[in-house]
Amino acid sequence: MEKDGAAQEATVTPNKDVSEGNPKGYTVIYVSGGPGSGKSTQCAKIAPYFGFCHLSAGDLLEAEVETGSEYGKMIEDCKKEGRLVPSDLVVKLLQQAMQRSQNKKFVIDGFPRNEENRAAAESIMKIEPDFVLFLDCSEEEMKRRLLNRNQGRVDDNINTIQKRLKVYFECTLPVINYYSAKGKVRKIDAERSPQEVFEAIKDVFFELKEKHGETAGHP
Repeated sequence: MEKDGAAQEATVTPNKDVSEGNPKGYTVIYVSGGPGSGKSTQCAKIAPYFGFCHLSAGDLLEAEVETGSEYGKMIEDCKKEGRLVPSDLVVKLLQQAMQRSQNKKFVIDGFPRNEENRAAAESIMKIEPDFVLFLDCSEEEMKRRLLNRNQGRVDDNINTIQKRLKVYFECTLPVINYYSAKGKVRKIDAERSPQEVFEAIKDVFFELKEKHGETAGHP
């Protein structure tokens, strides 16, 4: 199983043009949904089952924070205030993680979170997703999950949760609508148990495997 790129050294090199030499043949799936909708949980199931590399935008940002760099401090401030991190920094962290990977199949969660993210990904990484997996979850359920998970995150308190949900509804939903208009969104009811959600997700990925001429079964 391909290791999450966030586990490796993730310090960004902002002056390096990471779009140079971008290998072709990528399969990219964006996993979108509000905070607490289960994105990371489902990606952790998808990656080993279907042979994808799981990249979490949030984990890559956390890894940068842990380096103590100037960019890490800026990221931490954004998270505390419920603001989104600048798109060029997020995209470059993702691009570097993809280039480090030996895999060409990526499931990316928590990205893009706004139109600026999406545009930056297309201009810097020169890629578009094969499809967007949208984990649909009510605001009430997302709040309940976030308040109960107690992961020690600086953004898991009621005030910041409200800000994060506001950002999701105002910034991320328009991106989902953009891809929906292009016929690329696969919507999943994410209010069920994690295993029930994954069973529904499997059907979507089996369709992708068949489209690419792969055997529709466990790798």
